[in-house]
Amino acid sequence: MTVIGAVSAANLSGEANTRYLWNSRYNGRCSKSNSTDSNHLAFRCSALAGHRLTSPSRHNAGARPRKNVTTLQVVCMDYPRPELDNTSNFLEAAYLSSSFRTSSRPKDPLKVVIAGAGLAGLSTAKYLADAGHQPILLEARDVLGGKVAAWKDDDGDWYETGLHIFFGAYPNIQNLFGELGINDRLQWKEHSMIFAMPNKPGEFSRFDFPEALPAPLNGIWAILKNNEMLTWAEKVKFAIGLLPAMVGGQDYVQAQDSLSVKEWMRKQGIPNRVTDEVFIAMSKALNFINPDELSMQCILIALNRFLQEKHGSKMAFLDGNPPERLCMPIVEHIQSLGGQVQLNSRIQKINVNSDGTVKYFTLSNGSEIKGDAYVISTPVDILKLILPEEWKEIPYFGKLEKLVGVPVINVHIWFDRKLKNTYDHLLFSRSSLLSVYADMSVTCKEYYDPNRSMLELVFAPAKDWVSRSDSEIIEATMKELTRLFPDEIAADQSKAKILKYKVVKTPRSVYKTVPNCEPCRPLQRSPVEGFYLAGDYTKQKYLASMEGAVLSGKLCAQAIVQDYNLLLARAERNMPVEATLT
Repeated sequence: MTVIGAVSAANLSGEANTRYLWNSRYNGRCSKSNSTDSNHLAFRCSALAGHRLTSPSRHNAGARPRKNVTTLQVVCMDYPRPELDNTSNFLEAAYLSSSFRTSSRPKDPLKVVIAGAGLAGLSTAKYLADAGHQPILLEARDVLGGKVAAWKDDDGDWYETGLHIFFGAYPNIQNLFGELGINDRLQWKEHSMIFAMPNKPGEFSRFDFPEALPAPLNGIWAILKNNEMLTWAEKVKFAIGLLPAMVGGQDYVQAQDSLSVKEWMRKQGIPNRVTDEVFIAMSKALNFINPDELSMQCILIALNRFLQEKHGSKMAFLDGNPPERLCMPIVEHIQSLGGQVQLNSRIQKINVNSDGTVKYFTLSNGSEIKGDAYVISTPVDILKLILPEEWKEIPYFGKLEKLVGVPVINVHIWFDRKLKNTYDHLLFSRSSLLSVYADMSVTCKEYYDPNRSMLELVFAPAKDWVSRSDSEIIEATMKELTRLFPDEIAADQSKAKILKYKVVKTPRSVYKTVPNCEPCRPLQRSPVEGFYLAGDYTKQKYLASMEGAVLSGKLCAQAIVQDYNLLLARAERNMPVEATLT
């Protein structure tokens, strides 16, 4: 097992007092310490790790007994949480969070019905509860998380909707973790971006961001030091091409929404090889589509976040499955403040009054849910399916037709051995079929396995594959993996063998960020009194991302809190006469 910037140790069968320690800077070579003290760990070049080892609780480790392995003790050493709390974006997000807790307590809390328990719906409900209101969060499925949902198979292994990475440039998510007291559930990796080299199978090219330099110098240094992917002439032309974005700021960035990445690169005179070497991988990682489709605004926003904040591009993995490790703490917080969360509660119809406002939601089981305000926090494609006919002529809703979810496939493959040509990090595959991947048996505490690897891979673009069989997708994935692991994986499984696999298809995932869709993104407050939207497709500055979903929920909750008096007056107008007399 090769890991990067981390140390994993396990008690293996027959070697109860032996710990194996790897450091990526020594290409996977291990140091072994035999000791009579089972709690003693010896490090080779431990100064490179930069901080002390901590032992997770049994619950955090998430390990389960396996064949030929004694009781598994996992000790993961990740990088310390970066200093995010004093950045302007973090403080701005913290101030918005505090505004809910410090707002005057409502004498008559609003009952707010929210459809969709993804991160947007959970965020909306959480901050409404913080403000003293009573959210009722309804989820159609039997699992929390929406686009971060996960399921457990019969063997006790988890498989997920997507490969979820938490960046330092996600201030609202970072605040959310802190507010819930679960910062320790993020496993921070070293500050690098690692790309596979298609022309050099089995090799990787790295962009390493030095800790000693501030932003954007650390990012510039990372680019200048990498001479494997771009030549100096290409770097210079790319830098010159970016000058208008640096000088023009946000106004310039917004104006580039009309151009695709490929069109913008050509217009700026940037060589095609820059797109091929870097931005195909980046486009697929950001929105699961290629540069000829992706809006350049999306790339410029990401570059701005990653380069203007010292730790913006630093990545963390969640230490386990998202429904339990992230979503459940939010649910428990909501319930502790009097809110409700209901699974298996699918919205079938939005019923409207004669004046066009919402009368109630009808669920698929026929029950009716009434509230003082209503929120749809489902993906935009689901909203369009249940949109009342009376609303479709309203421009606010009509513009939604331009917003369409992009298909995504997430592949999980459990192998019969530990793969060596991998890292404790996210990897950009630079494959025509694959976007990013990670060996989750190394990067994630709960999924840790000392004997076998589990690769989780994002299959993108997926539009030509989402209707194909799982076996076809796995066959194509294995052919691509032979290029990434030429010494370890063969398409015919003559080397590493597949123990099992899971393919999770999402026909409509995050909205497809194509040119000219930005004007179609709606504000969270709709023109229909008492009706609101939340979701990464709604108007916020982090586009289609987990951060965008959480921020959209906060902005939705903020709009409802601001409309309190209006909503309260509306509720009193709609109150039955007999109720007012009592």
